[in-house]
Parts: sequence; structure tokens; C-alpha cells
Amino acid sequence: MRITVTGGTGFLGRRLVKRLLADQHAVHLLVRKVKTGFGPEVDCSVWDGLEMEPAPEALEAAEAVIHLAGEPVAQRWTPAAKDRIRRSRVEGTRSLVGALERQKQRPSVLVCASAIGYYGSRGDEVLTESSEPGQGFLPEVCREWEAAAGEAEGLGIRVVKVRFGIVLGSEGGALAQMLLPFRWGVGGKIGSGKQWMSWIDAADAVELIAYALRCAELRGPLNACAPNPVRNEEFTETLAEVLRRPALFTIPERALRILYGEMAEVVLASLRVMPEAALRAGFMFRYPELGPALRDILMAERPQTA
Repeated sequence: MRITVTGGTGFLGRRLVKRLLADQHAVHLLVRKVKTGFGPEVDCSVWDGLEMEPAPEALEAAEAVIHLAGEPVAQRWTPAAKDRIRRSRVEGTRSLVGALERQKQRPSVLVCASAIGYYGSRGDEVLTESSEPGQGFLPEVCREWEAAAGEAEGLGIRVVKVRFGIVLGSEGGALAQMLLPFRWGVGGKIGSGKQWMSWIDAADAVELIAYALRCAELRGPLNACAPNPVRNEEFTETLAEVLRRPALFTIPERALRILYGEMAEVVLASLRVMPEAALRAGFMFRYPELGPALRDILMAERPQTA
């Protein structure tokens, strides 16, 4: 299959591209810089979703498109940062869909990233793909982002909107930021520790994207998170146990709000999300439980001895 990917040089995107290549797919990346590190086996075209349209050759023969590109959310939300976050996702997606509309031969499927931030912080409420969106900046961005992707449905393209939870992998994302303080013995829970964390192993996240490409049953929202969310205090205890380090500290909510401002709401949010659509479609999680996922991730990063 010929697949066009945006965001293919990010934490999750790199894993995904390697997975697609291993399955003998032809991959064309839409990137900001042509130096991707993948070599000649991957075609590349320069694209900035806010400045230009995708090159015609990047889409003209594509049988599927995977859209992961977007400004990082994990930063202090200044007015300028919020504008970049919103525009990169909403306007960037509209630009991509507009380019697809002009193709004589369109792909059969568009898999577009979204986030469980769509739901907002909901306490102990169990959330599925049919749950209503929350209130606030990130839920609003996610609604507009998904609506922009949904415009491709009118072109006869199957659209899957993947609402990612916390993606766990040692080489990037939230876990990479947590590891250093835990290894120094100063890790601990966030605030009360009672908030729910909906997570997914990066390997499962990649497999779920690949599954969405080939499973015609999947369309619309798709929660990309393991079927066993945990409270923050359990996450903390499990990570400390796997690392064989203490977890005696508590990160006060006030400190997070001073450090991150409005973005602290994302860190403190309670999201108990279930992957109902994935399970209904028959997807099998390799890592449904947190402990085995963390042990496998951290074992993989250790140097191998002879």
C-alpha cells in the first residue's frame, strides 16, 4: 500500500514509519525538513500546513493518509502558543483535506490524530467514544480538529479520528520526562494522585493505527488507550516499583500551575477513558496492563550484555 504520513519524524511517527516499512508499504512523508534520518527508502516532500499545500506527488497515488502533525501541547500556553496549537491542528488538517479534494484518485482512508483531551477532565466518569466533549481550550481544539478531518468523509474517504491517551515509550513523550526524577529518587504522585490516567504503550499505539488502516469497520472516533486506566498514585507506585526507586514525594498542584500556567489543567486532568471502539472491532492489546508495559519499555532501553 502507498501511504502518506505527516508528523512522521516525531516520537510516535518514527515508530509508525518503521512499522509500515517492515510491512513493505511504500511511505511518503510530508515534513518540514527533508533530513528525516530514514534514508532513500522513504520519499519526502516539504510541507508546512500553515504556509503551503502538500506537493501533488505526495498525495496523487496515496491509498491511505496518516495525519499526525501538530504543534506540541506540552508547553506553557501563552496566547501565541495557543494560537500555534489550534492553527497547526485545525488549519493544517483543513489544508490537507483541501489537497485531497483536488486529487483525481483519492485515498480510501484518512487516519487523523486527535487526543482524549477532547473529553476534558471528568473525575471518575467512564468515557467512551460516544461521550460528550468537555469544556475548555483543549476540548475546543479537539472538536475543531476532528471536524476538519471529518470534512474528508464528504469526499468518499473513510475517516478515523484517533484520540490518543498518554503514549508510553522511553525515547519520548510523557514517560521520558518522568524517568529522570524517578531515577534520582525524587519522583512522586501529582497532587492528590486520585486523577485517572488513560495510557497506551507506544507499540500498541502504532499497531492500532495500522489496524485502523485495514479494518473497514473502524470509522469516526477511536480511543487509543489501554483498557485498564489507572489513578496517578497507582501509576507512580508501579513506575517506582519497576525502577526499584522510592516514590515518596508529592508534586503540589500549586507548583504545577506556577510552572505551566493554564496547561497544568492537562497534567492534572482526570480522564478514565475506555477503548470501546477498538475492542468492539476486535483489536487485541499487547499491553493491557500497566506493569508489564512499563517493564517491557524499560527493559528494552537497557544495554544488552554479551
